[in-house]
Amino acid sequence: MRRGFRSLLVALTALFLAHAAVAAPATPAYAATPFVRPALAAIPAAAGFDSSGHLDPEAATRAYLDLVPADKRASSNKYFEGGYWLLLWDALLTVAISLLLLFSGFSARLRDRAERVTRFRWIHTWIYFAAFVLVSTVLSAPLTWYEGFYREHIYNQSHSGYGVWLHDQLVGLLITVLLGGLFVACLYALVRRLPNTWHLWGTAVTVLFIILTAMIAPVYLAPLFNTYTTIQDADVTGPVLRMAHANGIEVNKLFEVDASRQTTQVSANVSGLFGTTRITLNDNLLRTASLPEIEAVTGHEMGHYVLNHVAKSVVSSVLQVFLFFTILRAWLGSMQRRWAPRWGTRAIDDVALLPAAVLAISVISLLFTPIDKTLTRTQEYEADMYGINASRQPDGFAQSMLKLGQYRKLDPTPLEEFLFYDHPSGHTRIRAAMRWKSQNAEAVKACAGYP
Repeated sequence: MRRGFRSLLVALTALFLAHAAVAAPATPAYAATPFVRPALAAIPAAAGFDSSGHLDPEAATRAYLDLVPADKRASSNKYFEGGYWLLLWDALLTVAISLLLLFSGFSARLRDRAERVTRFRWIHTWIYFAAFVLVSTVLSAPLTWYEGFYREHIYNQSHSGYGVWLHDQLVGLLITVLLGGLFVACLYALVRRLPNTWHLWGTAVTVLFIILTAMIAPVYLAPLFNTYTTIQDADVTGPVLRMAHANGIEVNKLFEVDASRQTTQVSANVSGLFGTTRITLNDNLLRTASLPEIEAVTGHEMGHYVLNHVAKSVVSSVLQVFLFFTILRAWLGSMQRRWAPRWGTRAIDDVALLPAAVLAISVISLLFTPIDKTLTRTQEYEADMYGINASRQPDGFAQSMLKLGQYRKLDPTPLEEFLFYDHPSGHTRIRAAMRWKSQNAEAVKACAGYP
């Protein structure tokens, strides 16, 4: 078994590196050259006010959705619906890899080798974790490549070369090994010292780790993947910074990120905590969107900040992590009692039991998907309404939602939206904008960019 397993790892590693060797050169990000910003697209007749100043939100919503050609809608629907299955395949692959490592005895042997390196148990854990991540990465490489590279290209979600994608995968792997290893070592130290209450203290450590990551990510982690530059275009910085200041966000510059290295999708974000706050727009948004669309999108992101969604997410995380760890504690104890002789694991604090923990977390996370997505979707809708009120650009918002429709199914069934959507659907979001527009005719007509 050991020889066959080693051969499998060698074969998969060779396959993974072979793809890199023949990779196409990276597609460059948008060049920083002057260009003419597109104007707000023509507003559909049904989305405009009639002679009496009336607008039907339902008709306006349908008029916007009908602007998307049937072939593009079919492609985005197929892309997004494929993600439903990937949730399942990702979980099943994680379960399969975990069971392979446990029942082959590889996990126990890896623990034994880590223990021979040094007498410090937290270093044992870190060494084991690093090896576990590397082995899992190699075993899952085919699905990772299909999901993150091949599939993105056949649906025109990315035009980057394989070199860019592989670079990002390796950087992400290094971050996982370093920061993830530190995190797992802390958790196992708690399990060993506090066997009856580790799930309580583990919750606190996990939430602190989430907060720390949110603080350092914009400044130290994100630049490892992309280049961030200050936006100099006064046509963008003027209205966006005025909107930020009017809503209590104390930033004095905007950042552009060269996301076109990886994706064709548009996005923006307000990120950071405790003095690291920054507003970032990706170059796809800056090059393809009109100013009303940019204002609407950044207004949405400001909504997350002003409505304290980060803090609320931390509170939600406390409850979710506590529930996860409580279930995990009982589940691991049960698996250890049942399978220890086959797996060669010693106790619940044995790092060789980590694949079982990963298996359990994967299954629990899959089952909690609708709850987790509903919580996120609720905050996204709140940010939508805040952004529309802040920017006063309902048509800019609607047109930006059509751009997001290149990779999100615009008009799902209610059940699909409940189970799989971490944002409101395009139909829901555009209807909210048109409803706001119908009730704020004078404000809309006074906005810059409205025809």
